[in-house]
Amino acid sequence: MTDIDYFYFDKEEPVKGCLLALKNIIQTYNKEFISKWYYKLPCFMYKNKLFCYLWVDKKTQFPYIAIGRGVEIEHPDLVQGNRTFVKLLYINPNEDIPINKIYQIFDMALKLYK
Repeated sequence: MTDIDYFYFDKEEPVKGCLLALKNIIQTYNKEFISKWYYKLPCFMYKNKLFCYLWVDKKTQFPYIAIGRGVEIEHPDLVQGNRTFVKLLYINPNEDIPINKIYQIFDMALKLYK
């Protein structure tokens, strides 16, 4: 098993299922996204630049999508904290995944890469 596979399949449900669904949602959004194990993170690259990555918050155990260049995006559901490059979109693994919200944020982010 590769490191990226281990990242997804090492988790317990419902986090594992949520992460796998998020991976599919991200790859479905844009066929040009390349999934890559980068900086020990499951990243999605667009034109050789970091677009987003997936991770799990250590305190809440909620998965999140870290949006590259997210600090340039204004959206009420994005959390910056003390980060200087990304903003986070937390996903509750016990609820339906807000695909429309994710795609709305991705639409805003993708404009920054063109």
